[in-house]
Amino acid sequence: MAKLAFLGLGVMGYPMAGHLKAAGHEVTVYNRTAAKAEAWAAEHGGSHAATPREAAAGADFVMACVGNDDDLRSVVLGEDGALAGMSEGAVFVDHTTVSAIVTRELAAIAAEGGVGWVDAPVSGGQAGAENGQLAIMCGGAEAHFAAAEPVIAAYSKVTERFGDVGAGQITKMVNQICIVGAIQSISEGLWFARTAGLDAKKVAKLVSQGAGGSWQLANRADTMIDNHFNHGFAVDWMRKDLGIALEQGKEMGLSLPVTALVDQFYAEVQQLGGGRWDTSSLIQRFRRMNGEEV
Repeated sequence: MAKLAFLGLGVMGYPMAGHLKAAGHEVTVYNRTAAKAEAWAAEHGGSHAATPREAAAGADFVMACVGNDDDLRSVVLGEDGALAGMSEGAVFVDHTTVSAIVTRELAAIAAEGGVGWVDAPVSGGQAGAENGQLAIMCGGAEAHFAAAEPVIAAYSKVTERFGDVGAGQITKMVNQICIVGAIQSISEGLWFARTAGLDAKKVAKLVSQGAGGSWQLANRADTMIDNHFNHGFAVDWMRKDLGIALEQGKEMGLSLPVTALVDQFYAEVQQLGGGRWDTSSLIQRFRRMNGEEV
């Protein structure tokens, strides 16, 4: 069992930290809104700290799951940042979806103090975090990954290392690119079925069993048809992730036309007031185009 810190108790981090405590680790949490950290400690029996530095003091591993590049920098760097409290030999495991640039920047700073770094963004959404069934894509030195993997196992169904620091973030970009292409195709297909007068749910059930099947179709078709978009991962966050992927593509000299197009469709969803709807809400564009209330 290890001494751990967990920074960031959003819809993902809160249950992930809970799984670590349930696995028998000694866990201290930090959250920007202190009341949430206090609530977590009361629920799970762990400890909470006032700053990332205090939470990280003496920890073998420090996990983070915050919002974006700037949020990550704020909990890592500075007088009260986690690195100020971490000891040589400790490992920072970042579950935030951020740019490969900031990942490599912070990993280099951590290395100066003898602290390892594993970038480990996750896929599986809120349900995956709550059920301990996340897919975790990692980058970092083999030794740091090998040390962190048994700890990460508390909330993962599969964990894989793809290369050095930054490789996990690049893999997460692939994940997001694939997701939004699928959701856009499903939105078009379901609306096509409905407009043709078919039972769209019945169509989706059959198609999901064939070559057109996907996780998104099997798990989101019915709720998309029923106009329910409260499954956790918000449009605002997906647009952040797609921005990272598009910027990375530009740096690599790649054109990502479908990703760029769907990113703009998500911008339209935001304009409809759907920034906090989950990502399956792309179908709302068709409702608006059809003159329906969204």
